[in-house]
Amino acid sequence: MATLRRSIIVTVLFTLFGGPGIVLVVLPWLFTGLRVVHGWNESAGWVLIVVGIFPLLESIMRFVVVGQGTLMPAAPTEHLVVSGLYRFVRNPMYVGVGTALAGEGLLFWSGHMVIELAVAAALMDIFVRFYEEPKLVRTYGGEYQRYRQNVRRWIPRVTPWEG
Repeated sequence: MATLRRSIIVTVLFTLFGGPGIVLVVLPWLFTGLRVVHGWNESAGWVLIVVGIFPLLESIMRFVVVGQGTLMPAAPTEHLVVSGLYRFVRNPMYVGVGTALAGEGLLFWSGHMVIELAVAAALMDIFVRFYEEPKLVRTYGGEYQRYRQNVRRWIPRVTPWEG
């Protein structure tokens, strides 16, 4: 069993220097220099970034506290996480990243960011379908199968799943 302290450290490091940090900070910086283009797009961009960051952070916290693990595939959760935003959509973390990337595309008014969003969405979908979901089926069996039958992969439910 992973200790809470270890889970927090691994998760913070992976978030900052792994997937989310690279996708949401490093690549946008390389593509745009983080130069904000002022206009109607600026407010809309900030709204989408904030709306996207919320599920990312809520999911990260839930993985550590409820799942007793990390979001890093090499140090996964010990328990299937089906609470919080996971009652609405199976992948709120990825949905949040996509939403934040769309916001960055507007904020920086950048075609490069649109391409990054498209590539990130495709890679997240491939990763989820061909690695994550088969691993969850092997790890959690019927518990995950039941969850998967009731909660969609990408489009949130209107009402929370009460499973």
